[in-house]
Amino acid sequence: MSYKKDFIRFLSECGVLKFGTFTLKSGRIAPYFLNAGEYKTGAQIKRLGEFYAACIRENNIPVQTLFGPAYKGIPLALSAAVALYEKYGADVNFCFDRKEVKDHGEGGMFVGKQLQDGEKVVIVEDVMTSGKALKEVLPKLRGAAKVDVTGMVITVDRMEKALNSEQSAVQQAYAEEGVKVYSIVTIEDIIEALEEGVIEGKEHVPAIRNYLAQYGAKY
Repeated sequence: MSYKKDFIRFLSECGVLKFGTFTLKSGRIAPYFLNAGEYKTGAQIKRLGEFYAACIRENNIPVQTLFGPAYKGIPLALSAAVALYEKYGADVNFCFDRKEVKDHGEGGMFVGKQLQDGEKVVIVEDVMTSGKALKEVLPKLRGAAKVDVTGMVITVDRMEKALNSEQSAVQQAYAEEGVKVYSIVTIEDIIEALEEGVIEGKEHVPAIRNYLAQYGAKY
């Protein structure tokens, strides 16, 4: 749990994790919000990559290539690849997709490692709300080669029901796509950190628990 607490502290220090009243895209009124747009410096991205790498190692996720979906996933995959090498001596490949296929120069849909059949690929993303990004990315990956998507790593599992479902987006990803999603931390870890004083904001715990009572998925 040590790196998890460090990560929650990091989220708070970067201003990524906020407490208050927020209207989500889903229309739900949430007592907390995660804004990855607050990562702005090289030092922050370096540390973020180290947390992704720690999650990959702790969960023993088989990986040959890290894939970062354009655009937000690109710096995440890059920083995680660097961290895996610097911290653990694991020199993995990385690649990312283009929003539009390039028809000049080297062309193609992907930049970085060209995927091959049987390659073990881990998708690196920020958060997962609806699972839409995964549904868009999988056909691209599997269209490039018969890759083995061994997992997807995100920062925080909100542990809440997707729209029109009793399952969370994380649970749906495995049930519908066969992709296991790993998170660096969960909302339960954040609640625990608040209660233990790891970060300030203990007064927000009741509101978060009430929110989960209404929208939380069963794990």
